[in-house]
Amino acid sequence: MTSTRISQHIRAPRASVYRALLDPRAVAIWKVPAGMTCHVHAFDAREGGSFRISLTYDKPTGTGKTTAHTDTYHGHFPKLVANERVIEVDEFETEDPALRGEMTITITLTDADGGTNLLAVHDGLPPGVSSTDNQTGWRMALAKLAAFVEAGG
Repeated sequence: MTSTRISQHIRAPRASVYRALLDPRAVAIWKVPAGMTCHVHAFDAREGGSFRISLTYDKPTGTGKTTAHTDTYHGHFPKLVANERVIEVDEFETEDPALRGEMTITITLTDADGGTNLLAVHDGLPPGVSSTDNQTGWRMALAKLAAFVEAGG
């Protein structure tokens, strides 16, 4: 199991960033790499709450984790600290043993340079998930998050 660490500076207050992390409409916009769309099936944004999300490739690639063109995952929020930290545990819905297992994502928000520094640590990547691809996808998603929040979303 591997980990990735990604940081992003966002020119907005921590409260705005935190809201976007837990708003299912916002999540459907930002929490998806380029070349994919996001569908939020369920999203209970409270400590102990659960969620289910699908990311679908715009063009079928045959590399999806759940189907040939979709990555569906479910999980829960074991810990939420308002305007400071979101911890979620995710698991892909797949039959492939190389893609199975729980992953923990810890997002920490701190004040910096008139805005917010976000650090996302993704622990426990299954062996079938490339850490390079995971990093690239997170960089794309966090750039979308920054653009969304900075635009007043």
